[in-house]
Amino acid sequence: MSRYKLTIEYHGGPFVGWQRQENGPSVQGAIEAALRQLGEAGATVAGAGRTDTGVHAFGQVAHIDLERDWEPFRLMEALNYHLKPDPIAILDVREVDESFHARFSAIERQYLYRIVNRRAPLAVEKGLAWRIAHRLDVDAMRAGAAHLIGQHDFTTFRSAQCQSASPVKTLDELRIEQDGDEIRMHIRARSFLHNQVRSFAGTLERVGAGKWDPVEVKNALDAADRSACGPVAPPYGLYLADVRYPD
Repeated sequence: MSRYKLTIEYHGGPFVGWQRQENGPSVQGAIEAALRQLGEAGATVAGAGRTDTGVHAFGQVAHIDLERDWEPFRLMEALNYHLKPDPIAILDVREVDESFHARFSAIERQYLYRIVNRRAPLAVEKGLAWRIAHRLDVDAMRAGAAHLIGQHDFTTFRSAQCQSASPVKTLDELRIEQDGDEIRMHIRARSFLHNQVRSFAGTLERVGAGKWDPVEVKNALDAADRSACGPVAPPYGLYLADVRYPD
């Protein structure tokens, strides 16, 4: 039995999310189906994070235990062949020690949330970013985001379905940059609550639109009450960008 680490990119549009479910196709299920085509019928894919319906990734990490000893490049090529035409790509395969776990060994996860701030609808990038027609004040959004950095009780920004044992998390970075019409939120932490990043994005949009003062983000955080959160941003602007592990 050998363990392999996979780095995975996918378009979340056709899937009910990362996790295998009975109500529709999942990324995990598609990869496990490809493994069955390779004669690895008992293999289960363990991911670093469970992205929701419609959420994308270009840095998801998973591990698999396989009966056969595979040369990593050949395994990557074989999986990509059998994943067609699903919008999933295995970017890298490495053999790792059995102590490695895609989820529990991770020391940091990085997300990207993309907003396109323009009047015209999206054509090429429809389903890949949140298009907002009204003008956003990025400096105000940065001021609001500053209240979220550090260790806090993030109950306000946690979905009712969240299964995390504690709402207390440490947010290491929430950086907002603008390039023309595109606004990118870069969010970094060891772990996240369910819907936390999308809750941040939807709340900060209210700040950028002038509906909230930046200090109201702090008030919402201190309330530790889900009803104090702004609207939850749509999933298609969100990307799992990277997962980091000890060297």
